[in-house]
Amino acid sequence: MDGALAFVISPIPLLKRPVKQSKSLHGNSVYIQLYTQRVFFPGVRNKSHIKKISPLNTFAQLDQFHEECGVVGIWGIESASKYAFYGLHALQHRGQEGAGIATVSDGKLHEYKNLGLVTEVFNEDILSELRGSAAIGHNRYSTSGEKNVRNVQPFTVELSGIQVSIAHNGNLTNANKLRRHLELRGSIFNTSSDTEVILHLMATSLLASSSFIGKNSYEPLIQRVSDALSRVEGAYSVLLLSPSCLVAVRDPLGFRPLVMGKMKNRMESIIFASETCVFDLIGAEFVREVDPGEMIVVSKDGLHSFFPFPSQRRKACIFEHIYFARPTSIVFGRSVYMSRFRFGEILAEKAPAEADIVIPVPESGIPAALGYSAASGIPYQPGIMRSHYVGRTFIQPTQDIRDLSVRLKLSAVRSIIANKRLVVVDDSIVRGTTSRKLVRMLRETGAKEVHVRIACPPIIGSCYYGVDTPNTKVVNILLLYMLSLFQGTDFSQYE
Repeated sequence: MDGALAFVISPIPLLKRPVKQSKSLHGNSVYIQLYTQRVFFPGVRNKSHIKKISPLNTFAQLDQFHEECGVVGIWGIESASKYAFYGLHALQHRGQEGAGIATVSDGKLHEYKNLGLVTEVFNEDILSELRGSAAIGHNRYSTSGEKNVRNVQPFTVELSGIQVSIAHNGNLTNANKLRRHLELRGSIFNTSSDTEVILHLMATSLLASSSFIGKNSYEPLIQRVSDALSRVEGAYSVLLLSPSCLVAVRDPLGFRPLVMGKMKNRMESIIFASETCVFDLIGAEFVREVDPGEMIVVSKDGLHSFFPFPSQRRKACIFEHIYFARPTSIVFGRSVYMSRFRFGEILAEKAPAEADIVIPVPESGIPAALGYSAASGIPYQPGIMRSHYVGRTFIQPTQDIRDLSVRLKLSAVRSIIANKRLVVVDDSIVRGTTSRKLVRMLRETGAKEVHVRIACPPIIGSCYYGVDTPNTKVVNILLLYMLSLFQGTDFSQYE
């Protein structure tokens, strides 16, 4: 059985060449056509041949989750905590399990964080207690199945008599190695987050002086930050807040987004955020990206930019444009919405279908479905409705909850779907939870045919830089095969 379901994957990317596989299982004829400009190996260094992967084991396996979060930093605005709150609300799609805000008031840091959505964690009374004109905030979803308030950021510590608070979006690939090394040297960790590794590296840095030179001097802090981050590997967009400054740092690869803006009526203000949608909500204007490898320090002396790390070839995460980022954002200098619309246009050119209507998997599949409809001439219809009271399935902590949330989240419009040939467009497949349940639901609603189209090329490698993906190098090739076998589709294709 395993042999019948296995693929042998070449490490050479496929360039505009269809790969056709025809298999038979339990009497079901399956025809799979894979169209792709390149095979996406996120974070996979060793692209050796992969042989005979059992899909039953693949789908059953749930490994540790990687961190994908949202960060926001505010400087020079009274009631900064309220602006941070609205910024985190705009970034809620990046993490739903916990939120926290730290502020500076009277030379001290004040912090509040808890499990839950931003609006569940904070209220007017809490925000009023978080006084000051500088703040950082963080949305989180877990790196493991267990929710733990200790892992919710920002983390606030004291280094040589001065408080420092940190918020981090990304994933450090050598965190476990560094953690073991630090523990052997006497460091005691309070959380399981790789962000705490950065703090311990700062605390044990030998480049900085043993103490800060006054509360208004940020140079020793910058030395510690530079030394710590020079020792880590992976993806990070980091915000640090001290009584004297706000620091924003982006990894030399530019893997995770980090942008800078300012309030239109407060020229001295500075705002950092994971996405530009924060600026749209709070009435700020975009200034520029924080460049890969750049460190920006904002203090009473103004804004200073440094490049303490060796430059590297830029490796921006494609999944920001495919799934994670909000469609209204500009990420890596490009409109997220227009990227997804263009994905749909290309998909229609490469994977046409004879169908009556194009319907999206809401909501991240909507731009690609509109692009597919525009390029193919097949009418677009919103045949699937989404309940906004259920979280995104991709970032829930256990598979049982994922399956339940799909059933609660999506419902088919019978008057649109019944007796129709459907092109169902989604942005990507990672675990297949949504698509598996969705196809069954469309069949039960009376769809004549279901043609699944996926705007993202198949993801056949795990990501170790901050996207929550299963730990398998062939998951989506198997998912493509299983779409027609297990999910009951008439035809399935990728871009």
